Amino acid sequence: MSEPSPTRPKRRGRLLRYAGALLVLCGVAAYLVVQYVTNGGGERGCRVVSAAGDGTSYEFTPEQAANAATIAAVGTGRGMPQRAVTIALATALQESGLRNIEHGDRDSLGLFQQRPSQGWGSDEQIMDPAYAAGMFYAHLAKVPDYAGLPLTEAAQRVQRSGYPEAYAKHEPDATLLGAALTGRAAATLTCDGRPERTASAVGPDAVRTALVRDFGRDALQQAGAEVGGTPVPSPSPAPSVTATAHGHTVTVPVSGGGKRDASGRDERQRGWQLAQWAVANSSALHIQRVVYAGREWTVGSTSDQWRSVTSDGADGAGGAEGATGPVRIVTGQ
Repeated sequence: MSEPSPTRPKRRGRLLRYAGALLVLCGVAAYLVVQYVTNGGGERGCRVVSAAGDGTSYEFTPEQAANAATIAAVGTGRGMPQRAVTIALATALQESGLRNIEHGDRDSLGLFQQRPSQGWGSDEQIMDPAYAAGMFYAHLAKVPDYAGLPLTEAAQRVQRSGYPEAYAKHEPDATLLGAALTGRAAATLTCDGRPERTASAVGPDAVRTALVRDFGRDALQQAGAEVGGTPVPSPSPAPSVTATAHGHTVTVPVSGGGKRDASGRDERQRGWQLAQWAVANSSALHIQRVVYAGREWTVGSTSDQWRSVTSDGADGAGGAEGATGPVRIVTGQ
């Protein structure tokens, strides 16, 4: 009887090594795909830092920044507390990486991966970030004591995900974003402001339209103010902010008569929300400069802090904690 060929075990060993290497490559590819989806493709242009000065930061893309700003604006516009905004941001980070995606599990769509077949709205509605955020908050508000629940549990009560524990890992980043984009942390969000080539509309009218989209029609409550040629009615009950345009500048007064809004924020915090909202939307709307409370952001800024200005027209000085005045947003067109 002939002896078995010694080459067969060697071939079998090589095949096993090849199969193992292929599995590793598949795992790396899957990891890169997940990172692409959740981090917006690796491109960075915006940064938010901790107001505590502890070095904590989060870097993200202009697309993610604009979507996060919308989620925060819709939340405060509904009078939701900062905790609700944090929950919403953490949910969107997990579900879509803060990207308004047109695909998902089964018929899931958008920032929160909401399903038309489950009554969340039409495809077109769900793909509107402001609508999607509003639907999330409407469901969250029905959760008893949601502000006192662990974040992952509160989010799961709304989303009913197959992976409910996944939301918790996004809480630190969502907390940073929420503090900046509700205005409770001043001058903590910067973007480089590189303009998007695909922007459909730019200039003061586009800024005012976007304000209405995210904050509601009472964001432009001044008598005679117009958006796209349509007069904006005065809100009821109390107005929040006004907006007027001169040349390439949109001026947004934020005076609240010393009163706190429905989210418990004071005038300075409302102003910083608007200012940092403008920075978050700087690429999409071709915004070049934002001035508020003696601080200034300009296009191309990548440092962690806004630049102090000693005087700038009606804005005055006094730093982030001093006198506020209006928010001034300067566009490139």
